[in-house]
Amino acid sequence: MMGDTPTSRSHAHFIALASEIEQRLAAHEIALSSFAAEQSDFIRFNEGQVRQTGRVSQASLTLRLIDGQRQAYATLTATGDMSADAETIAATLAALREGLHDAPDDPHLLFDTTVWSESTQRTGTLPRPDALPLVVAQYARGLDFVGFYAGGTIARGFASSLGSRGWYEVENFNFSWSLYDASGRAIRNHYAGDRWSEAVFARKLEEAAARLPVFARAPRMLAPGRYRTYFAPAALQELMETASLSAFSARMQATARNEFYRLNIGEASLDPRMTLTEDLSLDITPRFNDDGYQRRSVPLVEAGRAVSQLTNARTAREYGLTPNGATAGEVPSALSMEGGDLAQADVLHALDTGLYIGNLWYVNFSDRMNCRMTGMTRFATFWVEQGRIVAPVDAMRFDDSLYRLLGSELERIGAAPELLLNDWTWGARATGGMKLPGLLVRSFELTL
Repeated sequence: MMGDTPTSRSHAHFIALASEIEQRLAAHEIALSSFAAEQSDFIRFNEGQVRQTGRVSQASLTLRLIDGQRQAYATLTATGDMSADAETIAATLAALREGLHDAPDDPHLLFDTTVWSESTQRTGTLPRPDALPLVVAQYARGLDFVGFYAGGTIARGFASSLGSRGWYEVENFNFSWSLYDASGRAIRNHYAGDRWSEAVFARKLEEAAARLPVFARAPRMLAPGRYRTYFAPAALQELMETASLSAFSARMQATARNEFYRLNIGEASLDPRMTLTEDLSLDITPRFNDDGYQRRSVPLVEAGRAVSQLTNARTAREYGLTPNGATAGEVPSALSMEGGDLAQADVLHALDTGLYIGNLWYVNFSDRMNCRMTGMTRFATFWVEQGRIVAPVDAMRFDDSLYRLLGSELERIGAAPELLLNDWTWGARATGGMKLPGLLVRSFELTL
């Protein structure tokens, strides 16, 4: 148990729901239940003022009914009213049993049958929703501040009728914003975590605002070619998020569709300083998955060499592997890259002359088997000469390989990796994120 707090209402209700399900099961049935809930505040800012605000309180329960090698599942809304939810559970179980009558055996069904208990409950220090607009108004006075704040409690639960119980409940926030100038160019920044500090927010805003005057200068026009480049952690995040959709997947490796396929079979390697881990010690995602497996940290790349992939239970059953707690998509939810020796204060000096890239967008693959990616530079891309930012650079397309950027072209790694929480809010706030440093590379290829 980490950061123990009294049992929350969501936790108590989930335990009651799991008990209700188990009481209604036949002797030959097994139920796996996954719970997701949030109580979140959302604030959208435009020109430093509140444009939209709201609060969301929601919970859902996904119930998997297993009978032998057959399974069926359904997701229902948990209202918090035990009487109403019990009726819904009864109706759902009846519908699932009916569906199982004609369902074939699932040849790849695999779930954990051990009994365990796992709980993380951590309270945070979040800004008050009624006070945050005043803070923004104070520090963003005179700036065209456009931003989105999401914060509150996120909860996830798992229960197996065999006896396992998992609970994860944290309070955190994610605040991203952009500062625009008259030309339409912008500097994007963010602040996320579970310990809000007005001083940290003010410092981040001040640092971004200090670079706005650069936009008044004529943009530097760059010809297609390779340029010495520094990637801020947020820019590296865009590359790693796209790669992570399948590059660390055991299923994609088994079917030769993995972007790191050559790395995984030993044909290619990254820089010896490159270490990547699915790091559950970051405590930003549950330590259990929907198949009932406890999750532990998984080393993915060590000293530039691939050491393992994320293996979900279905992949393990189909390809004769051992599951290691990966979620269904085999996408890392707490990817961590080890830091290096480049202090933030020394970044421009170390770059000397070249590109400083704060953000990227529209990132996709142009050549999957060679882990080659394309996309556009975005906000806060600057031309640097002799360690000084001298001009903005308009958006340009790039096309380059992670094998190069994390391998032959890697020169320095930032000394202080930054925690970048997942800011996904479509349908519900997400858990997870990445902890990444900045990277200085000898060359990065711009194509137009």
